Amino acid sequence: MRIPLVLLGFVLSLTSAAPAAAQAVVRIGLSAPLTGADAAFGQGLRGGAEQAVADLNRAGPRRYALVVADDSGEPRQAAAVAARFAAEGVAVVIGPFESSAVAAALPIYERAGTVLLAPGPTYGPLTTRGAWNLFRLGPSDPQQARVAAEYLAKAYPGRPIGLVNDRTTFGRSLADGVAARLRELGQREAVSEAFDRGSPDLTAIVRRLAEAQVAAIYFGGLAPEAVSLIRAMRDAKLDATLVASDGILDPAFAALGAAGDGTVMTMAPEPPRLPEPPGAKALVRTPEANAVAASAYAAVQVFTQAIDHDPVVDPRNGRADGRKLAQALRSGPWKTVLGPISFDKQGDQSGGAVVLRLWRSLSDGRLDFAGQEVPARLRPGTNGPGLN
Repeated sequence: MRIPLVLLGFVLSLTSAAPAAAQAVVRIGLSAPLTGADAAFGQGLRGGAEQAVADLNRAGPRRYALVVADDSGEPRQAAAVAARFAAEGVAVVIGPFESSAVAAALPIYERAGTVLLAPGPTYGPLTTRGAWNLFRLGPSDPQQARVAAEYLAKAYPGRPIGLVNDRTTFGRSLADGVAARLRELGQREAVSEAFDRGSPDLTAIVRRLAEAQVAAIYFGGLAPEAVSLIRAMRDAKLDATLVASDGILDPAFAALGAAGDGTVMTMAPEPPRLPEPPGAKALVRTPEANAVAASAYAAVQVFTQAIDHDPVVDPRNGRADGRKLAQALRSGPWKTVLGPISFDKQGDQSGGAVVLRLWRSLSDGRLDFAGQEVPARLRPGTNGPGLN
């Protein structure tokens, strides 16, 4: 059978266009604690990432699929998830959420050429060690320590300041960062103390803090130890202000009640609440889930914009070239629900915003920080010596 030349040309044009139209789906991995102590945060990360992928797929033309894995917030499990993603060729991953989980999984992802965008880990050395493939979404511990020190120098100029940590790497690094920035501002701590996590008796430490007549105490550590320290301070009638990082952001601290009134905390700005998906039932999210859902949504936005910015994806298999993607990520800023996001050469979020919040005892006995801001005159960068 003879085919007319015009029809033959039309058939050939369709067959040549078919491969271009049938691009492979780009897979984005999510390593999150869907079980364990941080499961509420993990479910928020999952919800935010799923919503972002659904929105992108509705908009087209590129198609995405979210590959979800539960790392339980545990280093060993996070490493197992990393090995699974590497074997499956997932070259783009959101997470893990915990610093220890990132540290355990990162070498596996490096060898596999996989890029991580992690909304959650704050431990400073994660990015300073020079990993080419790690990008942090949110402020690091050193950034929080710097803001805390600037607040202390401004709120308590020339007055004694105490430093206390829980002897963990996390707590020590925070306290050391505050001490270093205070020295840069011409102020030194009056006393420096440390105790082991779970220590039952802090009487001696509090006595030495009282003898130094400290007006404020910076604590590097987590909520349970912060609670123990404040209780010991109040028992000893030491009315100094406690300043800490978002390591105290935990129900254990909120349960402290009036004793914790006036505590100052550094943290990332409260994220916006994601709009409900079109046509879906209203989502019920816990406060923990709401705290991270927008970050996961933003992580998907950053990845997909970087993928479209440069030809980093093989259209035949949907796999991203990790090295090219990492280079593209550093060429931001990227538009997200959190606002413009860009990264420095280490992979930290440029100018990672840190805010100061006050914990206040409410009329119903609850302790909360929502909407409680440090007075503007005491915030770093507002007419304080050496802070602008």
